[in-house]
Amino acid sequence: MKVTFLGVGEACDPACGNTSILVESEFGAKKHYILLDCGFTTPHRYFSFNLEADALDALWISHFHGDHFFGVPLLLLRFWEMGRIKPLQVIGREGIREKIDLALELAYPGFGEKLRFPLEYLIVEQGESLKAAGLTWGFAENIHSQPCLAVRIDDNEKAVFYSGDGCPTEQSGKLAQGCDLIIHEAYRLAGHTPNHGNVRDVAAFARKAGAKHLAVVHVAHFERLHQAAIAREFEKTADLHAFLPEAGDSISL
Repeated sequence: MKVTFLGVGEACDPACGNTSILVESEFGAKKHYILLDCGFTTPHRYFSFNLEADALDALWISHFHGDHFFGVPLLLLRFWEMGRIKPLQVIGREGIREKIDLALELAYPGFGEKLRFPLEYLIVEQGESLKAAGLTWGFAENIHSQPCLAVRIDDNEKAVFYSGDGCPTEQSGKLAQGCDLIIHEAYRLAGHTPNHGNVRDVAAFARKAGAKHLAVVHVAHFERLHQAAIAREFEKTADLHAFLPEAGDSISL
């Protein structure tokens, strides 16, 4: 399983792009591509990889804040322009169909009727699991200002947990158990920010889950200026490979 960080920033970060992750999982000769969140800046970064129009199997939306789903209209427009015909599975909580329909209509009025490929919506909630795009998926609530689901994807060999936004919960901790990679938002280095995690708490969360790797994303743009302090925090996690990825970085599990 290969994980590429298309973007690693929060909504207002001018340099890092919105947090979005491209997951590539291979079964024999077949590759599956999964996109986790699609904010304002995501489509251009995704298409810079020059993947075929039908390459993306599934799109996951953690919650309905703009830096996590307002890129969907442009993603679909470019797929249409490229001649995509393969159905795209869109996975998220109740309301995702209506939110994407509205965003698409606001961005490009009437364009939704022109799509030549179907959007197959899979509606999920905390505690559920499903099989999609060759992977097993699980879901748990985080604490955030907008209802947000963390997700775990498993290809029977490797497992990745992605928090979306928000503070960890007992449920998300259970979901993350034994994952090879935890990708978790941490808006601040330390201290309490309502509805967001911090680097120290997220590192403790990953250690408790027994993860091998922790990628900290969605750090406030003003906190990323203090990377030395963040690095010192990571030095305390000798039993865990913790890192602050840059946009474009990837890790193979």
